[in-house]
Amino acid sequence: MKRIDWNQLDAAGRREALARPALAQSATLRADVARLIAQVRADGDATLRALTRRFDGVELGELRVSASEFDAAIATLAPELKAAIDEAAARIGAFHRAAAPQPVVVETAPGVRCERMLRGIDRVGLYVPAGSAPLPSTALMLGVPARIAGCAQVVVCSPPRPDGSCDPAVLYAARRCGIEAVFKLGGAQAIAAMAYGTGSVPKCDKLFGPGNAWVTEAKQQVSLDADGAAIDLPAGPSEVLVIADAHADPRFVAADLLSQAEHGPDSQVVLVTDAPAQVDAVLAAVTAQVAVLPRRETAEKALASSRAIRVADLAQAFAVSNEYAPEHLIVQVREPRQWLSQVRNAGSVFLGAWTPESVGDYCSGTNHVLPTYGHARAYSGVSVASFQKAITVQELTRTGLATIGPCAMTLARAEGLAAHERAVSLRLAVAEAAA
Repeated sequence: MKRIDWNQLDAAGRREALARPALAQSATLRADVARLIAQVRADGDATLRALTRRFDGVELGELRVSASEFDAAIATLAPELKAAIDEAAARIGAFHRAAAPQPVVVETAPGVRCERMLRGIDRVGLYVPAGSAPLPSTALMLGVPARIAGCAQVVVCSPPRPDGSCDPAVLYAARRCGIEAVFKLGGAQAIAAMAYGTGSVPKCDKLFGPGNAWVTEAKQQVSLDADGAAIDLPAGPSEVLVIADAHADPRFVAADLLSQAEHGPDSQVVLVTDAPAQVDAVLAAVTAQVAVLPRRETAEKALASSRAIRVADLAQAFAVSNEYAPEHLIVQVREPRQWLSQVRNAGSVFLGAWTPESVGDYCSGTNHVLPTYGHARAYSGVSVASFQKAITVQELTRTGLATIGPCAMTLARAEGLAAHERAVSLRLAVAEAAA
């Protein structure tokens, strides 16, 4: 990790200190993804099988996981893993139900009733990665709110294992969310299949889930096509920023930094501290802990583009964090809650020494599909609202139109829209004549 003294930098140096690793969005990648999408649109299932053979080394018959495959795979799962998935699903459900948007009915003037009604998006597609490791937690983080939202159809795509099967834990998590339409597909081709539909894969209205550079690029491309699909949020490599004071345990801080560094070589972890001694202590703990990690090589590559930043005080630490806008913000200071009001830009916040980011990834109840790469300045993480549409309704009585109609007419005249004005004045005239 690179050591940085924030107060020794000028504006350009500060921007450089908070720069993310470059995303893999070369012209070649964009062209390759566009070509794959076009192939899937042209040839559907045949292309999906060919691309799965090419990229995954797997020869697929049926693309969809059958009921018997579900049952056989789930039967192999250890009882403690099933119990952990059930436990996590229950907490995720409890939080997301409590945080879900609610219908609204307001009388904004006598005889003027305005409403907001909520409808689940009809068809949603969930992408569950399974690159170096399967992610049943992502199936829960997407499947649970989709079910609460009332989506009529939920489709899951997850890359096949070398034997052509889907990961049993992912299948169990999907079934736990009431999802049976699971397809053994990964990469940009899976995104294309869900965005446009094929003989086997239903066309979806909105796509969710993290993925590699190919998946991210494919999501961006289909979201820009009127015939494609909407997407959840902009995505990039995983990241964490830890604010630590002199009271923080450097072992805990190091463990939290490494928990994100092991995600991938393009992940980024940032330490911000007002205690100079913490920099040495945390870096020593990082060196000791990374040495025993199974994913040591991956973590070390991520650490090469990571930062340890010294600031003057905690107020400046939170200012730096807000500028960075981290996906995950961990606050390991003596009185963490008193600083919560200073947080403006973050995907998810973890307060205090006993709140590792790992619990948010798996089982505290909040969602782990979060904005990255600075997009937390404008975007929120996935929630029940992400899977819903809010439709407004208004209903006026004759009295209601008489009350607010003149306001509408005045504004219509100001905008030069005579037909708008007449739609109101005609009714008011009819009402007055009837009276």
